Amino acid sequence: MDKILVFDTTLRDGEQSPGATMTTQEKVRVAQALDGLGVDVIEAGFPVSSPQEFESVVKVASAVQRPIIAGLARATNTDVDKAAGALAAAAHPRVHIFLATSDLHLERKLKIDRDEALRRIERAVARGRKLIDDIEFSCEDATRTDLAFLCRAVQTAIDAGATTINLPDTVGYAHPADIAQMLQAVKAGCTGIDGVVLSVHCHDDLGLAVANSLSGIENGARQVECTINGIGERAGNASLEEIVMALKVLPCYYDSFATGIASDQLCPASEMLAHVTGIRPQPNKAIVGANAFAHEAGIHQDGVLKDRRTYEIMTPEMVGARGSLLVLGKHSGRHALMRRYAELGYDLSTAELDRAYELFILLADRKKVVHDEDLLAIYFEGTMEDAPRAFKLEHLDVRCGRSPSEAVVQLSHNDGPVQEAHANGDGPIAAAFTAIEELCPWSVHLEELQIVAAGSGRDAVGEVHLQLRVDGNHFAGRAASLDVVDAAARAFLNALDKADHARCLEERAFERMDSWAV
Repeated sequence: MDKILVFDTTLRDGEQSPGATMTTQEKVRVAQALDGLGVDVIEAGFPVSSPQEFESVVKVASAVQRPIIAGLARATNTDVDKAAGALAAAAHPRVHIFLATSDLHLERKLKIDRDEALRRIERAVARGRKLIDDIEFSCEDATRTDLAFLCRAVQTAIDAGATTINLPDTVGYAHPADIAQMLQAVKAGCTGIDGVVLSVHCHDDLGLAVANSLSGIENGARQVECTINGIGERAGNASLEEIVMALKVLPCYYDSFATGIASDQLCPASEMLAHVTGIRPQPNKAIVGANAFAHEAGIHQDGVLKDRRTYEIMTPEMVGARGSLLVLGKHSGRHALMRRYAELGYDLSTAELDRAYELFILLADRKKVVHDEDLLAIYFEGTMEDAPRAFKLEHLDVRCGRSPSEAVVQLSHNDGPVQEAHANGDGPIAAAFTAIEELCPWSVHLEELQIVAAGSGRDAVGEVHLQLRVDGNHFAGRAASLDVVDAAARAFLNALDKADHARCLEERAFERMDSWAV
């Protein structure tokens, strides 16, 4: 079985994604997660670009010892020396040298001819090889390079001592057939090609990065360059998790290939990167998206409840996800509704299920998602749309100029006396939540918190959505305000209002049952 080397460039190409800049400490954290994931090569950065970038590569090289640590360099003595210097502490260092080879880049960007490009390749690779044994050379814009000249460039790099040859689809222009043709031409046109590792690095401008990477593997590449969540320049890079799982889930095509990736760490790595960068994958992102194992359509939900294999080609456990999620909405069926009621502790008769389903469909037509509190309200003959304002925020004061932040909250409950609580927290929102919890008569746990800006500019309204677990049941809260701390506190109280209403409905139902028994 052929080992496919996974070259992760999240810390270098991934960080070029707008807004994804990381501190040195964050880069070390990500590198350690990548080590745990089992990647073979971590491209730690571009050392010559800035003193901080150099220091980041030094820190990563010192902190992570198992995988190869690569530093990027242009085909100049200064860049190569700087990269090698930054990797001094690495157990397995690699200098990754690149030079554009397409006529468009040579003429318009570098303003050199082909012969000068070959001379630069030879000098840079030879110099790198004197410093470090492991040298990768990349032909930037390889997929738009004349194939005959591409072979000359690759041959020059091999002769100068390169150990890995990388052929990037720099602008995401190639089709899988182009990747196949390019690799076949290089294998046929270069001597000594069997003594180096062939690699591909594909961008996603046309949404073909993963398909092109797989085509590369099928045609001789034994290293793929990719990033967690597919982040990167412009439309991003090939997604590491998608490549890994395609190789694992499709044995009819890839049974002779294997990676060293611990697939059950894919979702944890994705979540950690999203936390560090603030860039979350889109909900429908393959493998790691929030909806990757979510089902709303009734037919799908019924099938998954009977046998997950009906609509899931892999299990959530395979990639470290939390489990299949049945999202209750207007497309859901009776089977999924009955299942969720059972999970909430209610065993509905056929008549009760029919009545609940009618109310559920009416509510689902008005809401995107029906939550647990809605189901409880339906069961006890009410709706959360009717939830009165049980908790009133009389006063909120937060101070966050020092650590920990402080909050003072004054609340009244069902028009009762105003009560006050003081609390600290890691930030003003956490402090406000803790103070509210102190005044709440129930056990409350924050399950999910999402803050978005509704609009742009300094006057944008902060919109807060959250999920609370109150004594084991889930309630959603929402609020908006120019002050995001105020919005968060009011969203918290909105969820508590629903919890209070659910309890009232339940008490009324029990009272009716008692009167029937008399």
